[in-house]
Amino acid sequence: MQEKIRISKLLADRGICSRREADAYIEQGLVLLDGNVVKELGTRATQDQRIELAPQAKARQQSRLTIILHKPIGVVSHEDPDRPYTPALRLITAENLWQPPHTREAKAASGVDIRRLRGLAPAGRLDIDSTGLLVLTQDGTIARLLIGESSPIEKEYLVRVDGSLSAEGLRLLNHGLSLDGQALRPAKVSWQNKDQLRFVLREGRKRQIRRMCELVGLKVTGLKRIRIGKIKLGSLPLGQWRPLTPGERF
Repeated sequence: MQEKIRISKLLADRGICSRREADAYIEQGLVLLDGNVVKELGTRATQDQRIELAPQAKARQQSRLTIILHKPIGVVSHEDPDRPYTPALRLITAENLWQPPHTREAKAASGVDIRRLRGLAPAGRLDIDSTGLLVLTQDGTIARLLIGESSPIEKEYLVRVDGSLSAEGLRLLNHGLSLDGQALRPAKVSWQNKDQLRFVLREGRKRQIRRMCELVGLKVTGLKRIRIGKIKLGSLPLGQWRPLTPGERF
């Protein structure tokens, strides 16, 4: 006999919504179990039972905005009252909305209601000395997918370096280094050109790439994030942002 698990946990494990959101939907009669409305918090189900949100709940989720920003150097990901730097959220204005001609991105941008930008929050970090792709979202499910050491989502960077790197050093960058006494997960590191490395990581320790490079005798002189999962920075101009199109997924 299969173990029964709280429906709120099953919805969270399946990436549909958070447990808190699931409980709120259950209280509002917006969760269905095998086609029937779930009426009580704490209701349990087996893994193979069909659990879904009612159309009203799905519509609410679809209305949540997720955007990408090409973060410039000198801008911080999160606002910090103790640091006098510009936070990324201040760049999310009507003037900075990228509207390329005749593309899916342009169509998505034309449908953005600037009044809906409230509640956006960065899903991850990109340090002040780095540039590139930063995700901001109103969707807690997306934030949980992208943030944390256990995130399955790849993040790709182009890293300009000074110094010489031996074959052993390159091997260590791929797998074999530790930070703060904890081994790093395997990475994909290769030469992009004579002074630039390409890093693909599945974790995000604080200033991880810069510290990894220091351990093998390299100094980072430039760092740009160009991809998170399936979402690429592409030709998004520096300092501008765009919403994800309906078909884009991480």
